[in-house]
Parts: sequence; structure tokens; C-alpha cells
Amino acid sequence: MNQQKPSPKEAGRFYDTAWAEAGEAGWHVMLDGRPVHTPQRARLTLPTAPLAEAVAAEWEAQEAEIKPTAMPLTRLANSAIDRAAPRRDEVIEGLVAYGETDLLCYRAEWPEKLTILQAEAWDPILDWARELLGADLRVVAGVMHTAQPSHSIAAMDEALRTHDDFALTAMNQMTTLTASLVLTFAIVYERLSVEEAWRVAHVDEDWQIAQWGEDAAARQRREAQWADMAAAARFLRLSRQS
Repeated sequence: MNQQKPSPKEAGRFYDTAWAEAGEAGWHVMLDGRPVHTPQRARLTLPTAPLAEAVAAEWEAQEAEIKPTAMPLTRLANSAIDRAAPRRDEVIEGLVAYGETDLLCYRAEWPEKLTILQAEAWDPILDWARELLGADLRVVAGVMHTAQPSHSIAAMDEALRTHDDFALTAMNQMTTLTASLVLTFAIVYERLSVEEAWRVAHVDEDWQIAQWGEDAAARQRREAQWADMAAAARFLRLSRQS
């Protein structure tokens, strides 16, 4: 009987040493002298030495069994090469769609305390986005969709197209986790730290916790999401360091 091939989650460590190495087109991660490839069989080529060294460190840290879930930078790099590069327009369109329904634009109708908290946390960031990006986004009470001005959508699209595939990959993960493209821009352009942006994104949830307490499962889910958020921010930073 033929044995079933192990899934990537079950793969054992098949190399002794991992390291980063400069190449003609960028930096590579080497396993015993052989370059790492993405799931789509492209060579894992990274834009900076710090990012390549961090990815290599993830491979070096693996023990008897390779655990992809413990390699967030590697997974983001794979996504940048296999998904963002060949489907760049699609990734940008998806991000712009978040901007059209941005978390910061949809406010509670009541209670008054929550509406005040939202305004205090979110209005300054929307003001900043209008001034820096030219994205003047409408704010509404309730959850009914409201169309955003076409010039604001165009401004966000234009801003996204200035970023490379690695930055877009990090931005996509951060935007998905916060439901806010505006907050992602605030991180990218250093208006907010990733920790500050995370708190701003959770004004509603934190208010609910203050009223009713915290559910253990919800806390675990948020902790896992924060780990993904922090990894995306680190990936972005390392992809820009020389």
C-alpha cells in the first residue's frame, strides 16, 4: 500500500541550518545551501537583508516538525510573491473596498458614551487621512451603507499603488484584521503605532467588555488576531529596512 504524503503541517525538519544570503535580485533564505521556494515554486526572494534574516530565523527555530503557524513572516513573504505580485490590481481593489466601508465611518447611534468614545478616537484619524491623502470620508450613524466620494476612493487607490508587493501584503493583513484601511494608512505613514491603531480599532469591543465583561473565547481570538497584526507590522518594517 502506498503511504500518503504528509501535509505541510506534518513535514519534519529536513535541513540542518538556515541562513540569509544575498543574490542578484534580492535576498534568499538558504537551507543547507539550497534556496527556499514558495508554495507556487517561486524562489523566496526578499527585498532587504533584515527581512531575509528574520525569515531565516523562523526556519532555524523549527524543531523536529516544521510548523507553518510558527512562521508568520514566511507566510507573508509567500503571499507577497505568490498572490500580491501576480494579482496586484485585485489586492488593491480589495483594500479599496475596505476603505469604502471603513470601520471609522460607521458610528453607533447610542448609547451616548460610546458615540463620544468613537468620535474621540476616530475623528482625528479621519481628519488626518483627509489632509494627508485627500480622502474625505463620510461618517454615518448606523450600519446602512453609504457611498463614499469618488475622489476619496481614487485618492486611496492612488496611495496604495505607491507601495510594493511586500508592503501591500502587510497592509492587506492589517486592514482585514481591523476592518479599516484608514488605520492601516495611519500605521504605514507613522501617524499611529501598531499598538495605538489596534486600540483604536477596538473601541466598540472594549466598551462592550467594560459593560458586560470579557468572554474567554473572545479573548483568545483577539490575542491570536493581535499576533497576526503585530507580525504584519513587523513584516512591513523589515521589508523597508536596508
